[in-house]
Amino acid sequence: QVQLVESGGGLVQAGGSLRLSCTASGRTFSGYAMAWFRQAPGKEREFVATISWSGVRTDYVDSVKGRFTISRDNAKNTVILQMNSLKPEDTAVYYCARAKAGYYGSSLDEYDYWGQGTQVSVSS
Repeated sequence: QVQLVESGGGLVQAGGSLRLSCTASGRTFSGYAMAWFRQAPGKEREFVATISWSGVRTDYVDSVKGRFTISRDNAKNTVILQMNSLKPEDTAVYYCARAKAGYYGSSLDEYDYWGQGTQVSVSS
């Protein structure tokens, strides 16, 4: 079983930065793509960013390109989402997810393990 635990959320003013961390338990981390999703109140959960198992390949939703950076440290079973130039529309619960074996993408159904989420609130 894999457990994912997110941390680093909080309240920040527009233009500020936050750094989200996701730590995975177990040995099955380094061979899988990882991703961050988010869900705002009353909206569907949406893809934010993903990173390949090696860390070489990354992809982002258009709305965060140039502001967010995803990275990973396989030795520490950790994936990071650095969020800069935050906007009020970035307010959401952010979830870390592990991809199914062999998958890499932006669809919810490509991920089989999820964290409990961490709240990010951006004030204007």
